[in-house]
Amino acid sequence: MAQKAKLTKNELKKQKDALKRFERYLPTLQLKKQQLQIVMRRIEQKRQMRLAERDAFRRNLQEWIAVFGEPIDLAEFIRIDRIETSTANIAGIDIPVFEELAFVDVEYDLFALPLWVDQGIAALKHMLRYDAEISVLEQQYQLISEELRTTTQRVNLFEKVKIPEVKEIIRVIQIYLGDQQTAAVVRGKMAKAKSAMGGQA
Repeated sequence: MAQKAKLTKNELKKQKDALKRFERYLPTLQLKKQQLQIVMRRIEQKRQMRLAERDAFRRNLQEWIAVFGEPIDLAEFIRIDRIETSTANIAGIDIPVFEELAFVDVEYDLFALPLWVDQGIAALKHMLRYDAEISVLEQQYQLISEELRTTTQRVNLFEKVKIPEVKEIIRVIQIYLGDQQTAAVVRGKMAKAKSAMGGQA
């Protein structure tokens, strides 16, 4: 890249301006990278916490269901309508935030089923809410992870490619212009010496 640059004062100014721009932009990217890493850690902690809560709830539920002898499939009384989410903006990207898991009302005969079925359905819905929230947290993690990858690539591009490249171009131009100036001074002195010698003759 350094060889392709024009060896002029205008090019030197252009490259110095580019360097200032890159050096001003890099800290913003580095800050964004740190923010994304912090958010990813928080999301993962929350996901692990919800997984632990869900697993503990499931264990309690299984112990509770084991008390009742009737083999009833509670899943047939539950139909998911939709996962309700809102949107949050984290470091410039929109991510979904879990709000609620909505169910379709399923009619069933209260007199034909044991009393515990109502509680069982409520408990199963509660567990499904855990699953829905965990799924949304995984989507958040994925979106933040993709943004972090892109931001890290940009940080590396500026740190390892653009800034060193521009600094090298500036160095080459400065050396060239310095050599030109030295050559001009030498030529001037030689011309002056010749004219002085010509004047003596």
